[in-house]
Amino acid sequence: MIEIPSDLHPDLVPLAFLLGNWTGAGVSDFPGAEKCNFGQEVSFSHDGRDFLEYVSHSWVLDAEGNKVKPLESESGYWRIDKDRKVEVVMVRDQGVIEIWYGELAHQKPQIDLVTDAVARTAASGPYNGGKRLYGYVNSDLMWVGEKATPEVELRPYMSAHLKKVVTPEEVEQMAKGLGDLPDDGIAFFK
Repeated sequence: MIEIPSDLHPDLVPLAFLLGNWTGAGVSDFPGAEKCNFGQEVSFSHDGRDFLEYVSHSWVLDAEGNKVKPLESESGYWRIDKDRKVEVVMVRDQGVIEIWYGELAHQKPQIDLVTDAVARTAASGPYNGGKRLYGYVNSDLMWVGEKATPEVELRPYMSAHLKKVVTPEEVEQMAKGLGDLPDDGIAFFK
């Protein structure tokens, strides 16, 4: 279920499906880098202004699903205008700053983004730009990223399936909304 916080800036209502903390796993595969499974934690939050704050941390997983080492971290700010155009400013731990533009699909929670500008530090690896697709599917957040370098044409390199993290406080709020349930539990299903 998508909740719209009462203090959410009105412009951000179409992006409310992103809000919250998400965790899950995915696959990373790009020429010149080790193919791996990874874990990821993502947070989309707001403070009442006209943007969402975004933070993502990912790490390499071993065959048993244990954290092995950090993979990638990024943070940024997401905005949307009245025409459903989305803009994202993102900074990555690899020494890359990106400006992304895209749009929210009509009548579905899906965002397509393409890099418009890329700035790299001397320490960063080769990178020309990318595309990303985010979608809210059956209450989960899924995304796929594509990237290009001078040596490799644009191609998928990471994708993940994330589940919303529910805090004990949120569980308590949901339980309050259920009202009184029958004592035996069985009568509830009759």
